[in-house]
Amino acid sequence: MVAWSRSTGSFLLLSVLLLPLASCANSGLGKTLQDSLAADPRLTETAPDQPGSSPAPTPQTQATLPADFPGEIPRYPGATLQEVVPATNGQPNSEIATVWQTTDASDRVFAFYREQLQTNGWEIAEAPLTSSQGTLVAQRNSPNALQVSVVIAPSSAPSSPTPAPTSSPEDNSLAEPSPNASAIAGTQFTLRYSAGGVPAAQASPNPTTSPEQTESEESEVFLGAEGTSDNPTTSNATSPNPAPSTVVALEPNSYTDLNQTPQDLKPYVTDLAQLGVLNLAPSAKTKTVPTTFSPNKPVSRREYARWLFEANNRLFGDRTAQQIRAANNSAQPAFRDVPRTDPDFAVIQGLAEAGIIPSSLSGDPTVTTFRPEAQLSREIMVLWKVPMDTRQPLPTATLDAVKQTWGFQDAARIDPKAQRAVLADFQNADLSNIRRVFGYTTLFQPKRPVTRAEAAATLWYFGYQGDGVSAQDALKTQ
Repeated sequence: MVAWSRSTGSFLLLSVLLLPLASCANSGLGKTLQDSLAADPRLTETAPDQPGSSPAPTPQTQATLPADFPGEIPRYPGATLQEVVPATNGQPNSEIATVWQTTDASDRVFAFYREQLQTNGWEIAEAPLTSSQGTLVAQRNSPNALQVSVVIAPSSAPSSPTPAPTSSPEDNSLAEPSPNASAIAGTQFTLRYSAGGVPAAQASPNPTTSPEQTESEESEVFLGAEGTSDNPTTSNATSPNPAPSTVVALEPNSYTDLNQTPQDLKPYVTDLAQLGVLNLAPSAKTKTVPTTFSPNKPVSRREYARWLFEANNRLFGDRTAQQIRAANNSAQPAFRDVPRTDPDFAVIQGLAEAGIIPSSLSGDPTVTTFRPEAQLSREIMVLWKVPMDTRQPLPTATLDAVKQTWGFQDAARIDPKAQRAVLADFQNADLSNIRRVFGYTTLFQPKRPVTRAEAAATLWYFGYQGDGVSAQDALKTQ
């Protein structure tokens, strides 16, 4: 009873005290009491920055598009301009690079530019082998002579703004430097064009590389660029009034053992030696000129890459849009075993940057070495050469498709990557590389080493389905 009486008394006392307050809530006394119980308004003011506090983020300054940016070049919807690399020393004939960022995947960016350029009077001169990364080059002659290169980097994973690394630090050293890479998932791409309507000298997948060229003596000879400037009319074979182009005649390869070449392959090897493209060592890097070719000796991957580069640029000496650009000395090496000091760096790196030789640049992060001294196999030879014939992405291939077309008994031994090239080569009919080199066969033997004579035979002709050029054609222009 005593406990109950105390609690009851406390409740009654509290009610007596609160009742007046409730009754005068709207009165002056209630307002005075409310103000007295309120927090000090000075405590709600923003306190000055304390040590360790994070300052307010400063908005980044957005790059400004050059005033002379050609209106004919399509702009990807919603893309943000990240950086502008001006022309070299302000020279009007140097290229300008604009780096863009979008949240869309790289294949969408590629599809947009390919469609826009093709439907708006542009001629596609080069296209990457995949739709996710590479370089798309287009040109037009009206209303202004202009060439543009769309360099597309691989898409970032959209699921996480800070993706976990997927390769070792050693592999990361092969990645292209990108100082403006943001945490936004999507695609960074570069639009390269030339001031004054002169086509860009080189389309490099590195958006931060200076447009200034430091090509080696060897690349100047084979590109025919020394003392001249490119012009879109030079590379457009359908132009009614093409500008004259200088075709540099190379010194023939004087080998004393070409008579050892198999009879069926001798005409091809002889023509290419006469063009001077079958060098057994970089011509600008050695003073010793070999006198024997050893046509039946296995060819190395280094040698074939050099011949592929030189033969293509020699046969297309009057069409600069079809030539492969040599890499400059500041390019980030695509392969760990082909550094900048390698005598064939400009050639091998140039083929990788063009997407001809598979590498991390073409979207295959597993390819980190080139193995320059290894013997070239049949399937690798076809994988490198056929894209130079078709000048378009390789078709999708299946094992059954290869079996049905070629009838190879050992088709299952062909690497899936090479199957696409083997299938595309079949569509080139009698001008296919496999038919020209090996004749009729039901065994491809994809892992078998290629001889120097066989490798040279594939380079005698570049083209697809009747539209191409041969070494014999090039000899007539000398």
